[in-house]
Amino acid sequence: MRRLAAVLLMLTLAACGGGGGGRDGAREPSSIPPQPKPAITGSGDTIELSCGDTGVRVPASPAGLTPAGTFGRLDSLTRPLKVEGRIWSDNDERMYVGVVCGVRAAEQFATLVARSTLTAYQGKPALRWTTRTGVRSFMWLERPGTAVYVGATPGLADDIRPIAADITFTA
Repeated sequence: MRRLAAVLLMLTLAACGGGGGGRDGAREPSSIPPQPKPAITGSGDTIELSCGDTGVRVPASPAGLTPAGTFGRLDSLTRPLKVEGRIWSDNDERMYVGVVCGVRAAEQFATLVARSTLTAYQGKPALRWTTRTGVRSFMWLERPGTAVYVGATPGLADDIRPIAADITFTA
């Protein structure tokens, strides 16, 4: 929405401004150069996040969202672990996708987040929880050493399962 407002403001200023031009008060046409597209890290339509040898490929722009940065920790974890993740947004709504490295066993994984619900995802141990800030979170232990995290603000919470289904793995 903000981009649209900025473009409209630029067009309005260009139409109003700049001093006249040619003979008889006719204005010369102005051209606005196209805005450059942000660079996407990754191969084509995916981004790769990794824990050592295990890579996780996520869509470069899930559900048509705009890239909004990265994150390197999850406050919900009960112990410090390496985290690598990406953030996408749509206005005030945010989607988080990342990997949590270092969890080796299902027993260790089950105690990783206080006040979480232990469940299963595709036959693998998984945790569900909601943070103090309202982010709905879902994480599963894909392989020993690699857990996959997907979180979303309430407006995008219904997209957690489809995003999880779009994630692929490399060895």
